[in-house]
Amino acid sequence: MKTTVNTSLLTKNKINHLTPDNNLQLTDYLEVVKAFARLTYQSVYVIDYAQMKFEYVSPNPLFLSGYTAQEVLELGYEFYFNNVPESDLKLLTLINETGFDFFAKLPESQRKNYNITYDFNLIKKDGKPVLINHKLTPLFLTDDGRIWKAMCLVAISNNQNAGNAIIDKQGSDEVWKFNLENGIWAKVLKPKLNERELEVLRLYAQGLTINQIADKIFVAPDTVKYYRRRIFDSFNVGNIVEALSYAVNNKII
Repeated sequence: MKTTVNTSLLTKNKINHLTPDNNLQLTDYLEVVKAFARLTYQSVYVIDYAQMKFEYVSPNPLFLSGYTAQEVLELGYEFYFNNVPESDLKLLTLINETGFDFFAKLPESQRKNYNITYDFNLIKKDGKPVLINHKLTPLFLTDDGRIWKAMCLVAISNNQNAGNAIIDKQGSDEVWKFNLENGIWAKVLKPKLNERELEVLRLYAQGLTINQIADKIFVAPDTVKYYRRRIFDSFNVGNIVEALSYAVNNKII
């Protein structure tokens, strides 16, 4: 069922003019995107803000809601309107508006270093929602520094609810979290683990049990549990699956 939503989801970063120099950036870049899509477990797609359409959609079924990749490619933004709950569409509109406002205030030379991530529900073919994590990063900018094309990655969210919008800068420990109540991006520091906690988390990622990890790093099992609890507290998660998902999504391991 179609829903109505503020058209700024479509128009906030609409590109109305491109120069010949802009198009020189494009040589075979989609082949690189397709190669990346073959290597990752995540869904990948590319948005063209000049034509307001999807330029590429990978065949990973997570993002497709029962459609084929070609069908989603042809639907473009209509795919969102048909397969995202109305409450989440309103949330996406708000994040879209404030995210592009944030981006416009950055120095042009640094804009490609910033990424935005957030969670929203997609309605599957059986009518049930699945909460996904959506990351967007600029691929190409126009001459005046606006995002012309962006690559998006989709994975299962490790959160419980939609929202959780974060902007991060490549190579920096600073992140900006979006406060839904006041509409402000607040700067915070990424959680940091010490070397022992990182070691324990990496061993969990290899599939080792508590006892196996204890033997590997020459400590008691209760000490491993202590490190695990510190990891949970740092990431604000409740179990090791969520911790590993958080760590991967935030490039901690």
